[in-house]
Amino acid sequence: MRPVQIKDGIHWVGAVDWNNIDFHGYSLARFGTTYNAYLVFDEKITLFDTVKAPFKDEFLECLSQVVDPCKIDYIVANHLEPDHSGCLPELIAACKPEKVFCSPMGQRAMEAHFDTTGWPVQAMKSGSTLSLGRRTVHFLETRMLHWPDSMLSYIPEDKLLIANDAFGQNIASSERFADQIDRAHLKRRMTEYYANIITPYSPVVEKTLATVAEMGLDIDMIAPDHGLIFRGKEMVDFALDTYAEFAAQKPANRAVVVFDTMWHSTERMAHAVADGLMDEGVSVRVMHLKSFHHSEVMTEIFQAGAVVVGSPTHNNGILPLVADLLTYMKGLRPQNKVGAAFGSFGWSGECVKIITQWLADMSFEVVDPAVKVKHVPDRAVLDQCVDLGRAVGRTLKAKL
Repeated sequence: MRPVQIKDGIHWVGAVDWNNIDFHGYSLARFGTTYNAYLVFDEKITLFDTVKAPFKDEFLECLSQVVDPCKIDYIVANHLEPDHSGCLPELIAACKPEKVFCSPMGQRAMEAHFDTTGWPVQAMKSGSTLSLGRRTVHFLETRMLHWPDSMLSYIPEDKLLIANDAFGQNIASSERFADQIDRAHLKRRMTEYYANIITPYSPVVEKTLATVAEMGLDIDMIAPDHGLIFRGKEMVDFALDTYAEFAAQKPANRAVVVFDTMWHSTERMAHAVADGLMDEGVSVRVMHLKSFHHSEVMTEIFQAGAVVVGSPTHNNGILPLVADLLTYMKGLRPQNKVGAAFGSFGWSGECVKIITQWLADMSFEVVDPAVKVKHVPDRAVLDQCVDLGRAVGRTLKAKL
């Protein structure tokens, strides 16, 4: 890729990963991603972040089109995760910078990832500033958004917020700006990214948004480390408002019925539960785990107010894909959800109890009674499933 000037004297010099189909354990559905780095020309030429190690040559070629790497004075490492720091050792060896700046936690991470002997590392606490000449960089630590070392860099003279993993999306494209693509597509990619990475850190998001508001930062560009750049007041407000919406995790009048099945008994129950939800005016998505990756399901769950999970009993437990989803979902800690369980069995019948316990452990508001059936559901059992869906729907609507 060629460098792109995003402001006067500031260039995008990252890399596009067109072929990445898996990111932090969630499927990118072949949308790929980018690893964004930003070069600022001033009295001190400063590079913000690098890229994933396999893209070193592409990155150095892009960077070299705007500056000889030997002329870089400062490097700012906002985040030490390998997709943003993978080229750091090679770059430091090539340009021998005067200083390498990171957060205090970032210094620990840097020392854990690399041999930093001789590196001119300086930790910058939240609230500290760095003069580049005509410009000043203000640092804001955002611990656990989404790593302990994460921080933001704000350049007031350019009204530019270099946002690290916040406001990211996984989109590989020739475009560099968010206003250059369809808004619905953009928000879908933002939702997937947030649902599958940022959800557990929603309290940190709310705190960071409040801090940015309290500081009165004048921002007309947000440059994340993945995906497209938000430029202009309208797009910046869209990004900030979207993250505030995401972080609040308010329940929506939507439900996900997710299941796996052996001989279609649990599948028939799933559709009956969905019928009951629809009877209550709830929008429903039915998702068979053999057809959908757990990250696709999680994106739908993030946007829903209710989750109903079904599985047959399997080896005195639940089917592996259901266990996979529940494990994944528990780690992401979604809030303000209504939940319920259903399933079929041939011998021992532990499935419903196991699923119900998982939902309770995630602080879901669990709706009883769950429904289970030995072997094949008849009309009476399917009616119970419809009633369960209706009960979940009523419980959800009471929370809206």
